Amino acid sequence: MSIRLINIGFGNIVSANRIISIVSPESAPIKRIIQDARDRGMLIDATYGRRTRAVVIMDSDHIILSAVQPETVAHRLASNKDELTEEG
Repeated sequence: MSIRLINIGFGNIVSANRIISIVSPESAPIKRIIQDARDRGMLIDATYGRRTRAVVIMDSDHIILSAVQPETVAHRLASNKDELTEEG
């Protein structure tokens, strides 16, 4: 199994193999997940002070905030998979 990395904005990169979900931060349940992660010390803020547009939920219980749209992150994830399929 190879390590695949995805750019989530501003040069921040996460392991694509560990992503569970990429969601919008607008709903109350997601806001509660963010606050709970902040309280537990499991929140990673990769927004560089900008507005949070995507919340990346990892299999390690870490929650990552990104200033990039969820669709953009998902597109990068999908195009990364396509590149691997063409090579392999």
